[in-house]
This record gives sequence, structure tokens and C-alpha cells, in this order.
Amino acid sequence: MLDVLVIGAGPAGLFAADQLAARGFKVEIIDRMPSPARKFLMAGRGGLNITHSEDFAAFMGRYREAAPFLAPIIEAFPPQALIDWCHDLGQETFVGSSGRVFPVAMKASPLLRALLRRLQDRGVTLRTRQSLAGFSEKNTAVVRSEGGEPREIAARAVLLAMGGASWPKLGSTASWVPLLQERGVLINPFQPANCGFEIAWSPLLKKRFSGSPLKRIGLSQAGRQVLGEAILSERGLEGGAVYALSAEIRDTINRLGSAEIVIDLRPSMTAEQLTARLSRSRGKQSWSTFLRKALKLSPVEIALLREGGPLPDDPASLSDRIKRVTLASRAPYPIDRAISSAGGIALDDVDKAMMLKKVPGVFAAGEMLDWEAPTGGYLLQACFATAHRAASGITTYLETDTAGRKP
Repeated sequence: MLDVLVIGAGPAGLFAADQLAARGFKVEIIDRMPSPARKFLMAGRGGLNITHSEDFAAFMGRYREAAPFLAPIIEAFPPQALIDWCHDLGQETFVGSSGRVFPVAMKASPLLRALLRRLQDRGVTLRTRQSLAGFSEKNTAVVRSEGGEPREIAARAVLLAMGGASWPKLGSTASWVPLLQERGVLINPFQPANCGFEIAWSPLLKKRFSGSPLKRIGLSQAGRQVLGEAILSERGLEGGAVYALSAEIRDTINRLGSAEIVIDLRPSMTAEQLTARLSRSRGKQSWSTFLRKALKLSPVEIALLREGGPLPDDPASLSDRIKRVTLASRAPYPIDRAISSAGGIALDDVDKAMMLKKVPGVFAAGEMLDWEAPTGGYLLQACFATAHRAASGITTYLETDTAGRKP
């Protein structure tokens, strides 16, 4: 009999298995994909952002409504603990200019290889192409191999770490939802997070400027502004600044049916400064040439200004448009194009040890739980921290429980 069966070989599952094996437990991991941590590897292609160095209060504010639930969990496994764990695996880190923390290798594969080697050294078995099919009456996991028949795996405890509902091609299909709902677990509907938003661009803008970046802009929604970059796509607007406001934009759409996204094309300048520059004589220059020379507006930025109608001749009115390019969105991108997801197991349905209250002996960690966070290291930090709490909870459960599963 196993001590712990971990279902899901992403960051949360692999990390929890590492913690449990270090404590001497017999651990097995299964995953439905042909190889482990596919989403983790994809996230690391552009530079693996594992956590953030900002102060704890600001850090926790990124988790919005889930902050009270996550605060003690992240406090018990804070960013420095995650950094130390990476160092223990031989992966040095550094803090970037934005405060984000990266491994020196700037990708996920070296960290993953080091972790898999250590798991093997600690006797952890990893089996791929196997997925959860349900639970027996004793809460033992029922597993189905690819093309095979369901079978029970006897384990004293089960950890679910199967991810949310974004990037399903990489394994996060949320196929586990009905299996837990059958056991009475409340699952809040999944929604896209850290995603782009659909905009009804004019045919000209869509044809000429799809894929164009918007750099050093301010993006606002419902009174909150972030500075950063975005990308104008054929479908709408995406990129870092959009992702930072995605929860607010999505919630406004859910509530009102649409949301206004306001772009400040020159956040470093006041309206008065813009008006002063625009008051200079344009002479025989076209508006495009004048705006390019006077304010260094790019062609895509000028095209965005024209989406609101003909450019006003009045400098103050034109200045106002530059500071407030208003776009309307009625929907986020589909969840299969989102970086992460909101929704999942209701936080009230897990106890302080991360065990499901309605399925004793079964624990959960990572993006299966109903929390969300922006990109910038906050997603991975919470995945690792909830896995750390689950590993501690499982340890206590196995050391104190004498019923049912103990051989």
C-alpha cells in the first residue's frame, strides 16, 4: 500500500511529492499526459518567473478575495523559502529590475530535471498516461490507464494537483470536476484569468496592425490603472498590462455585460503638457506626421486614436483622446487561450490542512482551488505554498490517523 498517491505532475504535485518523500513516505505520482509538467515548461519559455520580491502586504494584495485564505499558507512558505528550495536543487536565482525572481537559467527545464532526479533518488514512482476516474466508497482513488480498465490504487492519502482549466492541451482539462461534484464538493465555475479581451476593431485596424505592440502605456478599468505593454491582436487586446487588470475587466463584464478599457497612450505626460505640444503650428503636415513628430506616436497608436472617429482639431480635445482611448469589450478570450483560470474547489470546502471536508483522506493543492493571481510570480508561489501546506497536512494525517487506510 502506498502512503500517498499524488494525482497530477505539475509544480504543485511534484513539489508535494518531494516534501513527502523527504519525510520517508512511500509516494507515487500519476499524470494523464505523456510527460510531466508540460504547462510548467511552457510557462518557462519566456523566462521562468517563480516568485516576486515585493513586501508581504503588497504581495498578498495580488490575490484579491482569496488573500485571507492564502495569507497564512504563503506566510508558512514565503518567497524566500521557494528561492531556497530552488537553490537546494542547484538552481540559482536573481531578482530582476521589476522585482520578479527568476532562475539564472531563465527557463523551467533545468529546475524540472533536477527535481525529477531527486524524486527518483527518493524512491518516488512517476507513471504517465493515467488519469483519475473516481473514488471508491473508502475514498481510494480509481485510476484509468490510457486505453485500459479502471482500477483502484490503495493509498493512505491522496493529493489532487491536476490544475485548473486553462491550456487544456497541456493537461489542465478540469475533467475532475464532475468526479468531485459527485462527492458533494462545491466547484465554482471556471473562468479565464490572465487573458486577453475581445474588441470589435475596424477592418482597417485589424488588417494593418494585428500583432502590433503598444509600449509604455497606461491601462485603466474601474478606476485602477497599471503601466506596461499590450498587444493589439486580430481578436482584441492582450499582453502584460491587460493581464494585470483581467480580473477587474472580467468581473465588470460579468456584472454589466461589457467593460470599458481605457488606454493612456502617454502616461508620462500630463494633459496640459500634451495640449502645449499639440498647440504648435501643424503647417502642411498631415495629422499622422504631426503626431509622430510632436509626441512620437507610432502608427498603431495613431490608428487607435482614429478608432474613436475623426481626430479633433482642438488641441485640448485631442489631448484628452490621447489620454483616454476608450475601448469596449463584451467577452474575455476563451479559457483555452488564458494563462490561468479563476474558479475551482470552493475554499470553504477544504480545511486548514488542505483536505477536502467531504472526502476524508483526499487533499488538494494548486490551481484546482478557487483563487487567482496576476502573472509576475504570484501564480507559482501560491501553487508551491498550497502544496507545502498539503504536504504538511498529509504528514499530520498519516501520523495521527489510525483508521481505514493504514496497513
